[in-house]
Amino acid sequence: MRFKDVFSIIGPSMVGPSSSHTAGAVRIGRAARRIFGAFPEEAEIIFYGSFAETYRGHGTDLAVVGGLMDYDTDDMRIRSSIELAEAAGMKLTFKTAQNVAFHPNTVMLKLKDGQREDTIAGASIGGGSVEMLRVNGFDVKFTMNYPVLLVFHDDVPGMVAHIARILEGGGVNIAYMDVDRKGRGGDAITVVESDEVVPASLIAHIEGLESVRRVVFADLTSKEGQS
Repeated sequence: MRFKDVFSIIGPSMVGPSSSHTAGAVRIGRAARRIFGAFPEEAEIIFYGSFAETYRGHGTDLAVVGGLMDYDTDDMRIRSSIELAEAAGMKLTFKTAQNVAFHPNTVMLKLKDGQREDTIAGASIGGGSVEMLRVNGFDVKFTMNYPVLLVFHDDVPGMVAHIARILEGGGVNIAYMDVDRKGRGGDAITVVESDEVVPASLIAHIEGLESVRRVVFADLTSKEGQS
C-alpha cells in the first residue's frame, strides 16, 4: 500500500481523541473559514452520519468551531473554542441530519456575515485528511493539501482555458482541476489546486475576466494562509 502523505501513516499533531472526528474536523472548519474569507458572524453547523451520532462525545463540535476560529489542529484553545467563539461574537447553531450520499464523517457549515453567505461541506476521510465536497450548491472535490483557487463564473466557452493560461503565465503549476455547473450557460465553478501559492496579481487578473463573479484563494499549507 502506498501512502500519500504523513497523515496517512501517523496522523497529525492534534488536540482530541480522534484524527477523523477532531483533527479532520478542525481542518474542515479552517478550510471553510478561509473560503468564507472572514470571521463569520453566524455559523450553522450540521453533522451527518457518524459525526451526527458522536460529535459531542468526540469533541467534533469543538473541533469544527476551532477551525472556524482558524486554530491549527494542535492548538490547545480548541478545548474552549465554542466559548471563545461566542465571546468573540460568533452565533453558533448545531444540528444533525442524514444524507446517504455523503461520507459518514461529513459536516456542512452555513456561514454568514453582513455581506455574504457561504455553504460549505467537507468530509473527514481518515488520519486528519479531508475532502471538501460542496461549495454553495456546487459539487466539488479538493483536499486542502495544496493551495486552492475557487473561481465562480458564468458557464461560457473558454473560461477554463483562460484561467489555466493565466496561471501558466505566472509560473503556477496546476496539480488538480475540477469544474461544476448548475446548468448549461448558468452558474459554474472552477477549482484549481496548485503546487505554488497563487500571487495576488494573478488572482486580480482572473477577477478581471469577463463573466467571473468571485475568486477565492485558500491555503492551509502555510501557517498564515490567505483568503
